[in-house]
Amino acid sequence: MGATKTDLFTKKQNDLANMAKAIGHPARIAILQHLLKTNACVCGSLVDTLGLAQPTISQHLRELKNIGLIQGTVEGTSVCYCINPKVWAGFRQLFAGFFTELSFKADCC
Repeated sequence: MGATKTDLFTKKQNDLANMAKAIGHPARIAILQHLLKTNACVCGSLVDTLGLAQPTISQHLRELKNIGLIQGTVEGTSVCYCINPKVWAGFRQLFAGFFTELSFKADCC
């Protein structure tokens, strides 16, 4: 597959694409839903909750953390994760803006 030419696109377009890629796996959606539902830092209970192996969950958590949607703190031997509210709000605005930019014509194919 060829290299992505991100320099051809706006920062907003790149941010939106990176966010969509980060949440583009059902396990990551499940992780985010769990974190939103608990509305607190979660330490190590994701394996039991999601039924996935710890290395798999760690990989998905890393992707979500790299994009900034979640944040983690080390507590003893475990890492606790929660939603990063500032980044969450920014991406929420990006997606909302994207979907409200579209207007459909009734006579379009």
